[in-house]
Amino acid sequence: MARDSCLARVTAGVAVGGALGGAVGAVYGTYEAIRYKVPGLLKIRYIGQTTLGSAAICRSRDSSRLDILGAGSLIHCGKSY
Repeated sequence: MARDSCLARVTAGVAVGGALGGAVGAVYGTYEAIRYKVPGLLKIRYIGQTTLGSAAICRSRDSSRLDILGAGSLIHCGKSY
């Protein structure tokens, strides 16, 4: 049971990291598309690329700040308080 609980915590941490990364990417992509005056429907493509790229990076790389949610959950799985 402890492994299932640990796996669930790490999975939740990675999911939250991806969600936060996607939200930040959407806001940043919108800002950049407006700032650089991306024409027409290319704005939607640009925002989508930025959102998915940010979510993937924040969810999977060890150097990302948001991945700390998943890594921190993994570190704390073995501790009992």
